[in-house]
Amino acid sequence: MSAQSPSPVSTSLCFGETAAIRCERAAAELRAGRPVVIADGARRLATTALDSSSPAGFEAFAQAAAQQHYLHLTAPRAQTLGIVNAQGIRIALAGQAFATLPALAYLRDASVPAGDIATGNDMDNASVEVARLGLLLPAMVSVELGEGRTPFDGCLHLTFDDLREGAHQAGQDYELVTRSPVPLRDVGMSEFAVFRGGVAQRDQVAVIVGKPDLQGVVPVRVHSSCLTGDLFGSLKCDCGDQLRRGLHTLKELGGGVLLYLDQEGRGTGIAAKMRAYGYQHEGLDTIDADALLGFGADERRYGSAVAMLRALGVERIQLLTNNPTKMQHLRNAGIEVVGCVPVTGEITAENEQYLRTKAARAGHHLDVDALIMAAQ
Repeated sequence: MSAQSPSPVSTSLCFGETAAIRCERAAAELRAGRPVVIADGARRLATTALDSSSPAGFEAFAQAAAQQHYLHLTAPRAQTLGIVNAQGIRIALAGQAFATLPALAYLRDASVPAGDIATGNDMDNASVEVARLGLLLPAMVSVELGEGRTPFDGCLHLTFDDLREGAHQAGQDYELVTRSPVPLRDVGMSEFAVFRGGVAQRDQVAVIVGKPDLQGVVPVRVHSSCLTGDLFGSLKCDCGDQLRRGLHTLKELGGGVLLYLDQEGRGTGIAAKMRAYGYQHEGLDTIDADALLGFGADERRYGSAVAMLRALGVERIQLLTNNPTKMQHLRNAGIEVVGCVPVTGEITAENEQYLRTKAARAGHHLDVDALIMAAQ
């Protein structure tokens, strides 16, 4: 007796197709160098990320766009080019070769060609948000689409509602995968709790040090991953020191929780971080280096941290941080922050300017001179 083929049923009925899933698929398309179409009612925009484009792919896009395509640059990048515009800018690309685009998008000392420059809009900002989900540089090659059929009809389509709902779902939809005891050097027995969720269903880790009373005020360190500092001991930052001293402080306080968040480079990703490191090597501070790449001063988000704290039953915390913005993000999300404990690292010749930038331009509560004197 031969097996019967299953009846054709829509996969969306069987497995669901949420806004968060559509956002994930759009981010994956951009990372693969393929365009996506963003729609808001009758308005449509075809867009692709320069970061993942190839000369052949760019040429195909230009032809499909009938040479009506343009490069969208964010407000921070535009300002580095001498143009102040809160919505970013559009630079017409008709006749432009692919090789000329990196200079416009993220290289230092670039100049904008005279002529066809326009103001960006909410559609452009939506395209940047999809690139952010894919950890790509926010420099987008785009074209507005008219009514009727276009060469981009076969591309993945995403709506404004998808982006709004997907961001909300991504910040809420975290579930505990597993928990396991792990003995840590100089800290003692701890428990690692792994949560999965957000865009791309990445794993995030909560390290529970000791036996904190999770119903009371819980000491918490929210630490964003830093591959270079945490793992390899980079002297350019104090992240590795903050990670280890944070764990020791949690132990000294009688136990607590360290949330280790997968958001390298202040939320820009490891590739962008390494590009920014190159500019820092040339003398720029971290904020100006990120601006050259099109990023704001801090692209991190804390929805996963809030979701993990709530899953652990934690509502009131004592936050281990020097960063008042981080504290405010958690408070805005409904976490009660009853106080802060500073966590500092060793100051080196390599990271002194980095720490001074944190204090002077990012508002961190750091007295670098006092820390240098105390270390002498």
